[in-house]
Amino acid sequence: MERKLKDYAVLALKGMGMGAADVVPGVSGGTIAFIVGIYDELIDSIKSINGKSLKLLFTGKWVAFWKAINASFLFSILLGIGISVFSLAKLITWLLTDHPILVWSFFFGLVLASTWFVSKDIKEWNWKTILGFVLGAALAYYITVATPAETPSNLLFIFLCGAIAICAMILPGISGSFILVLLGKYFFIMDAVKTLDLVIIVVFACGACLGITMFSRVLSYALKHFRNITLAVLSGFMLGSLNKVWPWKETLETYVDSHGVVKPLVEANVMPGEYVWEAIVLMLVGFFLVYFLEKLSSAKTAKA
Repeated sequence: MERKLKDYAVLALKGMGMGAADVVPGVSGGTIAFIVGIYDELIDSIKSINGKSLKLLFTGKWVAFWKAINASFLFSILLGIGISVFSLAKLITWLLTDHPILVWSFFFGLVLASTWFVSKDIKEWNWKTILGFVLGAALAYYITVATPAETPSNLLFIFLCGAIAICAMILPGISGSFILVLLGKYFFIMDAVKTLDLVIIVVFACGACLGITMFSRVLSYALKHFRNITLAVLSGFMLGSLNKVWPWKETLETYVDSHGVVKPLVEANVMPGEYVWEAIVLMLVGFFLVYFLEKLSSAKTAKA
């Protein structure tokens, strides 16, 4: 696919959207990738990083390697994700602490709309796709109510966290950030990003690279050979994850971060109380943002 400079700039913006979503525990960058129409190309590009393409790299055939892995596309997406994560980490954590209802409301509308639009791509509903949808929703719901674990902070475990979390980050509806919460390492990794702890960041990134290159092969195969069932499972994931992004919560357990600030660790959903109208408006904003992006993506695909 021939792309111009402005196309790569747009890809970087889409990557920034993915990065912003991945920072929030409960929202998946994979959901954003689906919304903006780059999911299949993203999975296939990651999958192309294999022994054959790496041989091109190590034998000095750098241009051939660059083309083989669709590196211009991947670089633009990763650039956007990196900019978003490093620039928005402090802002997102502050918003989640000081304005949680408004933040969760926006993402609730976004994920709800995403569930609808991804499920629309399923060409045939039968017992297999319905079962996949139900199982996906049940699994995602279970993950959202699971209790965070006490885990070690050694480098091997940080490497494993990177490998596991990145798999969730490219699955629509399953948040890699929330997986880190369950593994007890979300705030540990966020602190490392904010303080530029390069050892932790590099080890986590290496784990993520291994995890995503392996898992992308599974996803690519499933989307090519079992697309309807795979989309049904992914739609279920998104529906089940709505439990996590429900705006109104009460804190059941807290923890003290590295700066001595008390923050929520385990929360339970409650009935709407404050900021109801503001929350409804932001839900609608999130919903219609997805609607607009989906229509824009469909129009570009039709022209192509």
